[in-house]
Amino acid sequence: MLRTTDTPISEAKSNLAGDRSVRPHFDDIFMELAVNLARRSHCIKAQVGAVLARDTRIISIGYNGPPSGTHNCDEEFPDVGCPRDSKGSCSLALHAEQNAILYAAKNGSEIEGSTIYVTLSPCISCARIIFSMKIARVIFLHSYAEYKGIASDEGVDFLRRFGVTVERYVPGEGIALLSEPPLTKKTP
Repeated sequence: MLRTTDTPISEAKSNLAGDRSVRPHFDDIFMELAVNLARRSHCIKAQVGAVLARDTRIISIGYNGPPSGTHNCDEEFPDVGCPRDSKGSCSLALHAEQNAILYAAKNGSEIEGSTIYVTLSPCISCARIIFSMKIARVIFLHSYAEYKGIASDEGVDFLRRFGVTVERYVPGEGIALLSEPPLTKKTP
């Protein structure tokens, strides 16, 4: 597991387990939830989680995978994952941000002005949706560009160009968020 600070693992576990001397910021709480949500993904290629929040309240959550009620990639395509589209992406999956935003919209939640916490910076398609839904702030843990091996985070660049605040997550003082890179499941 990667640690985002130099805090020893034993100390990090005690911080996350409720050490009363460390009071986490909501950015820390929501990012930790996004990391845990990513573990729910059935994708064998990458696991991504997202939390949509306003102030100190959660609006919606999501993780990447096929639309609800269709199939689970790791069960239907256990050796290779779901079929790929022309760009090499999952052809059957919704991204974590899409799932969180769609669920919020489906339930009539107010999305405008909210913040989305995501374990992988938004791709360009998700960035267009985030901008269109007037989400004000994006906090990400890992870089999509680094994950895909491309020159720049196109989604991040797009959002910043059009006035959306985008920040890479930095844990609060005394917080040691334990996370894995987005590519975590091992194929047999």
